[in-house]
Amino acid sequence: MMRCVLVGAGMMIQTAEFMESLDELKGLASSCDLETVQVFTQQLKKPDPAVYIGSGKVQEIALYTEENDIDVVIFNNTLSPLQISNLSDRIGARILDRTGLILDIFERRARTSEARMQVEYARLKYMLPRLEGMRKNLSRQGGAGGSMSNKGSGESQIELDKRIIGRRMSILKKRLAEIEKNRSVMRDKRIKNNIKTVALVGYTNAGKSTLMNALVKRYGNGDKVYTEDKLFATLDTTVRKLRIPYGNLNEQYKCMEILLSDTVGFISDIPHDLINAFRSTLEEAVMADILLNVVDVSSPDHAMHTEVTLKTLAEIGAGAIPVITVMNKCDVSGIETGIRPSDDNRIYISAGNGKGIEELAEMLTKSLFRKNTH
Repeated sequence: MMRCVLVGAGMMIQTAEFMESLDELKGLASSCDLETVQVFTQQLKKPDPAVYIGSGKVQEIALYTEENDIDVVIFNNTLSPLQISNLSDRIGARILDRTGLILDIFERRARTSEARMQVEYARLKYMLPRLEGMRKNLSRQGGAGGSMSNKGSGESQIELDKRIIGRRMSILKKRLAEIEKNRSVMRDKRIKNNIKTVALVGYTNAGKSTLMNALVKRYGNGDKVYTEDKLFATLDTTVRKLRIPYGNLNEQYKCMEILLSDTVGFISDIPHDLINAFRSTLEEAVMADILLNVVDVSSPDHAMHTEVTLKTLAEIGAGAIPVITVMNKCDVSGIETGIRPSDDNRIYISAGNGKGIEELAEMLTKSLFRKNTH
């Protein structure tokens, strides 16, 4: 496993929010198979335009990196192209900022052709202004291949790379537009046939895919979706059909057909370019009748996670859609599952062992039925 150090700088480095953000960065590094061996922090009134942090801290990190065989230095901040280039020169290791690290994870996790194209488009957009610094980063790893290694004829290599990247982005944009057009046609058919749609949303690693598997096992059919206890374990939107009984003891039970979709997880300080890259996939949430906001109740930061999710939903245009808050992982936290009389549209479950799934299904069908009659 490659070794990394983390760097966090800002005005309020002693706050719980700052430390939580660094803990999350460590989790992101682990999701990219990087072992964090040290964390550096620095109080800053404003970033240095050349290297973001102070020159003394750069020297401290460079010395530690050399003495401890560090492969990657990850900043919990967004770095400019100039800062990445200068830091790579002075520290002598690969430099990543938060966006670059998330992109690395996305590249590893993308499975469908659409997700791979979305990630590639976001990566190329990120690369364009950072080509010089990335060239130095690549040289730290043993050199580059293809267009990143040979001199162009009659123009600078960076300008040639920019042209190649621009052409590739144009091709990807057209292909993604075609996929979105096909998805829009399918959504129109669902609306025409009055098929109810429900989207799972929430902070990354809250248990959305585990909940989908639990609901499919109880009320549907189809393959399980991939799950793993890592940040951004899945990126691909998957859709499964459910047939959930509804009614009461005094009338014959009926079944409500629902299309349930699982979407990419959210995270604090997620770069806008990444949200834009997955905007077409997140349309499943924007067009849903109801959202199931899955929250890891065992996390001490679950209130902040909920806030980030609701903020991101508003950014993508899904802020007005009815939400059922699903407090998941009650088995981990020791909280009793079920519905609290005082809670409005909130339920406590454990998707891992299936507790609370039937109560959630009942709450969901009642909410959809009410929505349908208004």
